[in-house]
Amino acid sequence: MTITSPDKRVWMLAWPIILSNITVPLLGLVDTAVVGHLPESRYLAGVTLGATLFSFLYWGFGFLRMGTTGLTSQAVGREDDGAIRNLLGQALIMATIIGILLILLSTPLITLGLWLLDGSEQATRLAREYAGIRILSAPAVLANYAILGWFLGQQNSRVTLLIMVVTNSVNIVLDLLFVVGLGMTSDGVAWATVIADYTALVLGLGLVVRQLRLLQGNFLRDRLVKLAAYGELIQVNAHLFVRTLGLLFAMAFFTSRGASQGDVILAANAVLLQFIMLTSYGLDGFAHAAEALIGRAFGRRAWNEFHDFVGAATRFSLLTAGGAMLAFALAGNLLIALLTDLEPVRETAAEYLPWMIAMPALAVWSYLLDGVFIGATATREMRNSIFVGLAVYLPLWWLTQHLGSGLGNHGLWLAFTGFTLVRSLTLGGYYLHYRRHYWHGAAPAARSQR
Repeated sequence: MTITSPDKRVWMLAWPIILSNITVPLLGLVDTAVVGHLPESRYLAGVTLGATLFSFLYWGFGFLRMGTTGLTSQAVGREDDGAIRNLLGQALIMATIIGILLILLSTPLITLGLWLLDGSEQATRLAREYAGIRILSAPAVLANYAILGWFLGQQNSRVTLLIMVVTNSVNIVLDLLFVVGLGMTSDGVAWATVIADYTALVLGLGLVVRQLRLLQGNFLRDRLVKLAAYGELIQVNAHLFVRTLGLLFAMAFFTSRGASQGDVILAANAVLLQFIMLTSYGLDGFAHAAEALIGRAFGRRAWNEFHDFVGAATRFSLLTAGGAMLAFALAGNLLIALLTDLEPVRETAAEYLPWMIAMPALAVWSYLLDGVFIGATATREMRNSIFVGLAVYLPLWWLTQHLGSGLGNHGLWLAFTGFTLVRSLTLGGYYLHYRRHYWHGAAPAARSQR
């Protein structure tokens, strides 16, 4: 691959994000190891249920990161320091309000979430205690999303790495202190996470104050207190929220249909989904880099630069996807063995491994184009791609399960793969359409797709 200036800029933004992504499973391993050594398995089950609940809950509000990145990067392209400042203020206010509402509504939310997860009575009781503590960090978690999105929009991804490393380091140290040192159980793991989240917020706000000194202008009161001033941010984030709910539904449906086929299928599918997670660490890094660089070019209406960055992100994404496919083909069974020592689960996962070998080639485009469309704040199109994907996913699953003898779990993987492919094709179609009709020449701001 010929190294170009766009390639270098994409890589310099992407590598800190990739490294920060890798820290996430490390924390999960420590949580599991600490609680897994307690005398009763119910503590591990409770923490697992509670952590799963919050993974879904907070993932649903990921729009605070994505929407802030897209709009901030465009303001950077326009060299509008005032807009950069005010977007931060708006995003933090929105994050704080949502976080407080989550705390106030925590009882029904936790009850509903744990009912849907359907754990054992003992595990659910411990998960409820864990969740009651974890929810206290909601304002900090959501504010951190806004801060990370704001810095990424200014092409500063090293802040992401710094905050993630500090957060996870504090979390790990407190896990060991509370559980191993002080004899706490699942509640200790929850308090460790809450304290780590607020530590990250303090660090993030400190970095924000330093960055604000480099920007001209001041916060505008009208932009922060008048609801009408939030119109663009709310519109962008609303589409992203619905899009994320659609993704959550697709994943939950896949998990539930796998569970209906028995514990071995459920476990095998969970192992194989880790292949997708591993691939996402790299693809997300390049997609996030694309958001910032493409958004800046979009804000400047610098269309040649816009497409240069699309090309650079595409090259890195395809190399990552190709490397993942090769690794899964050559060492997929070894990776399965590392993830589980249960022979029935290993054998079953190996049967469905070919789906994982093919998946990176199909999914790479949805990751990449999500980054492109976030940079262009074309979030309505991202939302629509989920609906189109679901319109194929659900009927395809039904056909493969209910016509003839049925394809069982192969049918489920076929449906999920179809969802991924159709979503990629839909986003690709939108990109080609907008490149031909809008994202070229001297397109006026009014014609940008939002």
